[in-house]
Amino acid sequence: MSTLRSLRLELDHYLSLRRMLGFKLHNVGRLLGQFVDYLDEHGVHTPTTESALAWAALPAETSSNWRAIRLSAVRGFAAYLHSIDPSVEVPPAGLIRHGPDRATPYLYSEAEILGLLREADGLRPRLRAATYQTLIGLLAVSGLRVGEAIALDSADLDLDNELLVVRHTKFDKSRLVPLHPSTIKALRRYVDLRDRTRPHPACPALLVSSTGARLLHSNIGLVFTQLASQAGITRRSASCRPRIHDLRHGFAVSTVLDWYREDVDVAAMMPRLSTYLGHTDPKHTYWYLSAAPELMALAGQRLDSHLAGHP
Repeated sequence: MSTLRSLRLELDHYLSLRRMLGFKLHNVGRLLGQFVDYLDEHGVHTPTTESALAWAALPAETSSNWRAIRLSAVRGFAAYLHSIDPSVEVPPAGLIRHGPDRATPYLYSEAEILGLLREADGLRPRLRAATYQTLIGLLAVSGLRVGEAIALDSADLDLDNELLVVRHTKFDKSRLVPLHPSTIKALRRYVDLRDRTRPHPACPALLVSSTGARLLHSNIGLVFTQLASQAGITRRSASCRPRIHDLRHGFAVSTVLDWYREDVDVAAMMPRLSTYLGHTDPKHTYWYLSAAPELMALAGQRLDSHLAGHP
C-alpha cells in the first residue's frame, strides 16, 4: 500500500464489508487495528509475511494458539488487500502450528485479589484508580466477561433492583445479572465519584478512563499485567499466567465450591450458573471448573459417599 493512511482506510472498508455479511468481528477488528499500529510504528507500508509473523508472535512467550489466532486475523485482511495491491503478501496457512489446548485458568486466591485491589488504589489520578478497583472487583464477584463490563452503560446499572443488564453479549444475547447488596454499594460509591470528577460525561459508559472515555480492552490488559506484577502474582506454568479474564473462571469455581460445601445439588444448579455466565451450553461452564483441584476433590468426596451408600 502506498501510505499508512490508505491502509487504515482499507481496514475500515474490510471490516465494514464483512460486518455487512453478518460477522461481528469485535476481536478481529481490535487485533487488526493493533496490527496496523504495529506496521506504522515499524515504518512498514506494505504488509508482508515477515511483518505478520513478527506481530503475531507478540507479546513474548505467548501461546501458539494465541499466535495462530492473531495470524489468522491478518491472513483474512491480507487476502483482501492482495486483491487491491498484488504486492501485499498473504501469509500461508499453517505457518504456526497449534493444538486444541486452551490456556490453563489462573485461579486467584482471596489474598491475591485483595493485592490487585490494593495495587490499583495506587493508580493516578483518583478516578483511574477507582475505575480499575471497580472493574476488578466487579469481574471477581459477577463473572462478567471483560468486554461485557467495559460495554456497560450507566443506564444498564439498576441500583434499585440490584442488577445489571448485559446487552448483546458474545452470542448476541442479553441477560440480567443480579448483584449482591455489597456490590451495589461499591458501584454506587464509584458512580458518585465518577460523576463528581466528570460531571459532563464524554460517553454513556458506566466505567470510564481518567479522561471520561470508555475503557479500551488493550489498555486494560496492560494495566492488569502491571498490577499483577506489583502484587507479586506470577505465572504458575508455561500455560498458566495471570490474566484478567481468569477472574471469571474464579467466580465460577468459587460458586460451585460453595454449593458443594452447602451440600447443594450441583448438577441441578449448573444450568443456572451457565445462564448467569452467559454460556450457551453447560459444557462450557464445566470446562471452567476442570482446573480447580479443590473442586475436583470435593466432587470426588461426594462420589465416594454416593458409592458407599451414604446420603
